[in-house]
Amino acid sequence: GAPYTGMKRFDVRSKVVADLEAKGLYRGKANNPMRLGLCSRSKDVIEPLIKPQWWVNCEKMAAQSVAVVREGRMDVIPPVFEATWYRWLENIRDWCISRQLWWGHRIPAYYITLEGEDASTFIGTMETMDRWVVGRTEQDALKIAQERHPGAKVALTQDPDVLDTWFSSGLFPFSTMGWPEQTPDLDDFFPGALLETGHDILFFWVARMVMMSLALTGKVPFKQVYLHAMVRDAHGRKMSKSLGNVIDPIQVVEGISLKDLHATLENGNLDAKEVKKAQDGQTEDFPNGIPECGTDALRFALVAYTTQARDINLDILRVHGYRTWCNKLWNATRFAMMNLGDGFLPTPQLGAKEVAALPLAGQWVISRLNSAVVLTLEALEKYDFAQATTSVYAFWQYDLCDVFIELMKPLVQSKDTAVVQGVRNALWWSLDVGLRLLHPFMPFVTEELWQRLPRPAADLQAVPSIMLASYPAGTSDWVNAEVEKEMELIMEIVKCLRSTRTSYGLTNKQKTAVYVLCQNTAAAQTVTNGSLYIATLSSSDSVAAVSKVEDVPAGCAVTIVNEQCSVYLMLKGILNPADELKKLAKRQTECAKQHAELQKKLAMPTYATKVPDSVQKEDQAKLAKLDAEMGTIEEAIAAFKKLELSDQ
Repeated sequence: GAPYTGMKRFDVRSKVVADLEAKGLYRGKANNPMRLGLCSRSKDVIEPLIKPQWWVNCEKMAAQSVAVVREGRMDVIPPVFEATWYRWLENIRDWCISRQLWWGHRIPAYYITLEGEDASTFIGTMETMDRWVVGRTEQDALKIAQERHPGAKVALTQDPDVLDTWFSSGLFPFSTMGWPEQTPDLDDFFPGALLETGHDILFFWVARMVMMSLALTGKVPFKQVYLHAMVRDAHGRKMSKSLGNVIDPIQVVEGISLKDLHATLENGNLDAKEVKKAQDGQTEDFPNGIPECGTDALRFALVAYTTQARDINLDILRVHGYRTWCNKLWNATRFAMMNLGDGFLPTPQLGAKEVAALPLAGQWVISRLNSAVVLTLEALEKYDFAQATTSVYAFWQYDLCDVFIELMKPLVQSKDTAVVQGVRNALWWSLDVGLRLLHPFMPFVTEELWQRLPRPAADLQAVPSIMLASYPAGTSDWVNAEVEKEMELIMEIVKCLRSTRTSYGLTNKQKTAVYVLCQNTAAAQTVTNGSLYIATLSSSDSVAAVSKVEDVPAGCAVTIVNEQCSVYLMLKGILNPADELKKLAKRQTECAKQHAELQKKLAMPTYATKVPDSVQKEDQAKLAKLDAEMGTIEEAIAAFKKLELSDQ
């Protein structure tokens, strides 16, 4: 009030002190420790200002919202967040919906002033509640005001505050459909089926939408609410400009150099000290900038990361790994299509009869494809996107690329046209269904490859894009548990042979004869039927099933596969045990020397305090690598000594 009306608050404080001194009433000043809020941008002191606010009593709406989840009328996914839902709504408080902002829905409340009164004198200072009226329009409010003050000349002044953003957002499910009018869109699209949003606004937005939908329409706005994880940096920190760890998706898709990353900070609104700190953070996390990863790799990585539930610690190296996988997918598919041959067209359908006509490898890959389809669909139904990506990735990587495409190479050279046609047919269906299965996760590369698959012109005209093609569904016609069991034994033998070859240092060019000792007829038949597959995948010259150990020639290294089989790898004439032992002894001496020197360095009294942490981590990694190598050398020496004894 007077005489300070219109003065700025800091000036008033000095003026008040001066006036007190002039009147002899000033008693001195003392420091008062406090937490002082400062604006992050202007650095101005933030001081609370008491103002009248509009509030909403949420008790009844909150109780209704708790009930819809408890009764199963709305699902919160993952269910772990139901506890958060109950905690907020069962401890609800009145909701302040007034905001002093320029933009927003203006509060539809009007203050009544009678003739001779000045509204500016009352609003925000001395208003009384019976002078406020609320109406959908100013005309509605005026009508209420005139009924309250019959015969008086009334004027209305609308409250300058706007509604809380979450209040306006809470109207979203039905206001966008034309509510309060009963429009066709409102009939068709409200309530909705699914809402997808972040778990951090479960209460601020989702709960408000549910409360307001129940209060204003009597309906639950969604059947399901799926809450995605929050993206953080590789260290689990919240992304912040001042830390320099904000990752722009465009930079991941297109790639960016470290220099250009620094430039993005300089063009912002950070002060010089914060820019330097942020640039240091960028240099530590992205010393070589961010490599170009592409849209598909980023999309696949984010979906695969959802297994972490609450947070995604986004590691760019993992995203780039999926970009490399996209390249492998492209190259493998292009190579496979080269083997389809000119003028190839697939069978119009692939039922039980067509599957039975395929070679063993073809029946196996189709059965594995069906398993991938079933697992992916089950995961998608449960919103388990991480499991869905795992199923799709496993089929492409471990079944199609690592096994079937490798087996296809000798099969397409067969003189049996039925075998060649069968393996090509299995390949085409694996690519077509596999690409459609992968498409939601990697839309661009799958569209490009799918368009290149040979197919009748009429089919392509009817379905011109993979986006319009039906999503795969499982079928019992493709299931073949017996074939999968046979291939499982074949792959166990291959794995064992690869491990044995590695332990003896054999290269892929050093092909050897393999003898598989089988304990029963079924295993022997499987090995015989799959001998070409075993030889192809293990870089072997030949594979033979034997029933007695006496049938195995001397000079073989033996490894047990399981209770049914043991493999014998012919090394006689391929390797000289004495020469190999000399090489291993030399390398063992070198490793032992390096190990001793590193141990001596680690044992220094000042090592832990003076050596940088990064160097200590590198030294520990080197030590672990040397330990592993020395263990491998010892195993190889034992194997060659055993082989040397068998030759004597």
